Amino acid sequence: MHIIVCVKQTPAGENVSVDQNTGCIIRSGESALNPFDEFAIEEAVRVKEKTPGSKVTAVTMGPPQAEAVLREAVARGCDGGVHVCGREFAGSDTWATSYALSQAVKKLSENDPSVLVFCGKQTNDSDTGHIGPQMAQWLGWPGAAFVRKLEAVDGKSVRVQRLMEDGYDVVEMPLPAVLSVIKEINTPRIASLKGRLASKKAQFPKWSAAELGCDPAKLGLDGSPTSVVRCFTPPQRASNTVKIQGETAADKARNLSAALKEAKIL
Repeated sequence: MHIIVCVKQTPAGENVSVDQNTGCIIRSGESALNPFDEFAIEEAVRVKEKTPGSKVTAVTMGPPQAEAVLREAVARGCDGGVHVCGREFAGSDTWATSYALSQAVKKLSENDPSVLVFCGKQTNDSDTGHIGPQMAQWLGWPGAAFVRKLEAVDGKSVRVQRLMEDGYDVVEMPLPAVLSVIKEINTPRIASLKGRLASKKAQFPKWSAAELGCDPAKLGLDGSPTSVVRCFTPPQRASNTVKIQGETAADKARNLSAALKEAKIL
């Protein structure tokens, strides 16, 4: 089985700058592996460990420095990685990004029907949660989002628990398939010394749009159907706090209930 995990380099700090003309994040500060992708990597590696003869390939799209997240993925147990890189991808929204990543997955899975793709449920810079479902659509493969548990997987099918508002569904689908996992699915491992050493030696091919056979009209800022109209920091709201008095916990509870009733909240 070929297991593919999509990862992204995102801003590591809270002070994120945005280009006011394009609406794109200025990625010149400190960056790191998207926290939600840690769970996708861990689950991909766990499937590999349970499935003899399988391998895990990490895929990322981004500028040259994004190679760092591929090294992190190898350090955590992936066997290799591919870097989708080029000026033509700059400014892509989720539609264009998922298209480019799906082209990379097609190339990696050519003539191999036993493929399982993992994505984190979202990224911490845009929070859309679009990439996994959009990739499934581009590829024409079955997919499931908000996966909280893998119940069974073999070279032909996968059965998962998909989180819903009122519980969860059990979904079984044939391979190839795309899964977006949530953080409840596992506890990511810490990279081992052996993994760190392997990541330093790893070589990652860089694939351009031409090598992936991409339609240029579907890439980058010009090929993105969505755009950011305005980015701004919401003004801080003045806080209005009231300390509930009372000698005992019961007194405080009664006083709190009375205050809420007076405010017509209860």
